[in-house]
Formats: sequence, C-alpha cells, structure tokens
Amino acid sequence: MSKPNVSKSGYTIRKKPLGLRIWNSRGYYLMFLPVLIFVLIFYYWPMLGVRFAFFDYKPVGQPKYIGFGNFQKMFSGIGAQAFWTSFTNTLLLSTVKLIITTLASVIVSVFIFEMGNMIVKKTLQTVIYLPHFMSWAVVASIFSLFLSPSSTGMVNNMLFNGDSSKFIYFLADKNWWRPIFYIINLWKETGWGTIIFLATLSGINPELYEAADIDGATRMQKIRFVTIPALMNTIITVLILNLAKVMNMFESVFVLYNPAVYEKSDVISTYIYRQTFANALPNYGYSTAVGLFKSLVGCVLVLVCNWLSKKTRGRGII
Repeated sequence: MSKPNVSKSGYTIRKKPLGLRIWNSRGYYLMFLPVLIFVLIFYYWPMLGVRFAFFDYKPVGQPKYIGFGNFQKMFSGIGAQAFWTSFTNTLLLSTVKLIITTLASVIVSVFIFEMGNMIVKKTLQTVIYLPHFMSWAVVASIFSLFLSPSSTGMVNNMLFNGDSSKFIYFLADKNWWRPIFYIINLWKETGWGTIIFLATLSGINPELYEAADIDGATRMQKIRFVTIPALMNTIITVLILNLAKVMNMFESVFVLYNPAVYEKSDVISTYIYRQTFANALPNYGYSTAVGLFKSLVGCVLVLVCNWLSKKTRGRGII
C-alpha cells in the first residue's frame, strides 16, 4: 500500500481520484488540446519517417530495406566528400558567426550603454535593430546589388573607380564568400543581440559605478572592472544556448550561395535540400539518413551545452 501524504502540520492529505481531478480541470485540458494536436501532427507524426533512413526509397518503385547502406554511402561512399565538406562548413560557419556576432553585440551594447545623449542613444538602437526584421531574401537582394561586378555594384565601383576589368564577383569567389557572409550576418543580427546585453547592463547596481568613481577609476577602467564582469555570465549563457543551434543553419546560406562556392559555403541543410529537390531521381532514404545524422549531432550538442551550463551557471538549460 502506498503511504498517505502528510503535510508539515501532521494532517493527512487525501488526494482525489485521477479521473475526478481531470474532470474538475476539464477547462484547462480543453484549452491545451489544440496545442497538443498541433504538436503531435507537426512535430511527432513526421518522426515516423525516420524509418526511411534505412531504406532505398526513390519516387519510382517500392522502398527497399538496405539497413545501414545510406549511412555507409554518407560516410565513405560516392557522396562522402560532399557530405563531409558540408558538415565541416556547417560547424565552421556557425561557430565563427556565433563568436563574431556575440562579440560585436557586446561591444555595441557597451557603447550604447555609455552614451549620455538619450535621443541619439534611442535613435542608434532603432537603426541597429531594424535589419533583424528584414527577411533573408531581401537582405540577399540588397547585398547582391551592392556587391555586383557591374556598373550597379557600389562596392566594386568605389574600390576600382569604375574599372570593370578589376571587378570582383564577391558572392561567387571562394576567397571572398565567407568574409562577406560574416559581414552580412554582423549587419543583420548584431542589433538584435544587443537587446539581451543592454537588459543585463541596465540591471547593474549603480553603487558599483559610484564606488569606482570614489576610487578614481576612469571610464575605461569602469568598463573593464565593472561592466564586463557583470556581462560575463550573460555572454556565457548566450554562447551556450546558441551553440546548441549550430546545425540548423539554412536560409542565410541558401539565399547567398551558388555552385561556384559550394566548397566554402555548402552546409548540411542545403546539402539535404539539393539531394532531395535538385536531383532528377532523388533518394529520399539517403536524404533522411543525412537529416537523422544532423539531428543526432544537434542532440549531442544540446547535451554538451546543458553540461557546460551546469558547470558555468550551476543549472542546466533543459
């Protein structure tokens, strides 16, 4: 027999039967039901398709079970080189972008926080935030126009004074694509990242700055010994949380890359897209296997990030 629940005051607490508790809270369950149905249909039902990772599944004919054949093809078969290139690019592009945008967000947030003129401060905040709300398709169109190797390309005309023989096709050059990609991400995402850090800065105890003033600290010394230490916990948290999403890069690459720079720009998600939609006779089983591998790596990263979070913050993220 189960032990009765006893309160701190010594009274025995008798729980109502489960069915009665559900009936008494039926209103809450009815409100939750649409969300549950949505999650089951759009998040869990598609997971049944994972089984096709072990099949040779093409538009023509019936799926044929091949065991781990798709994974062998992925790791050491005909498409292994393209797969490993996309996997390496995913980790490199995501990690470098994360570090650069986080560092830029910290610098910009500290700069805005130190500004005294409130009108200029609010205006600058608004201007920096705006690019985040633009779609990647619009951003790609804008920068393609600016970087175009033609008379309309502002950057080439400024660099080479209109000499078309020296124009650089930045988005189709292997040496230039990654730097341009990082610059575009900086322009688009830095402003949004400053919101978190500005919120942290606004919560710093003013007495710390008053104590620093009494000790004769300069503005740079206050930034170094008061502001930055107060931001460190937030910086670590942001890095850890975003590290778990490094495998999900797609749209920002998809709208900017082209066959000339696949070697430097192709990522896991764009590789899956091409395998599924750009082939005359796609193998859905192989695409599913690559997607499953991507999900497993993402799961490992989440667990690692959770472990890092416990080590640095004392609590996990999941």
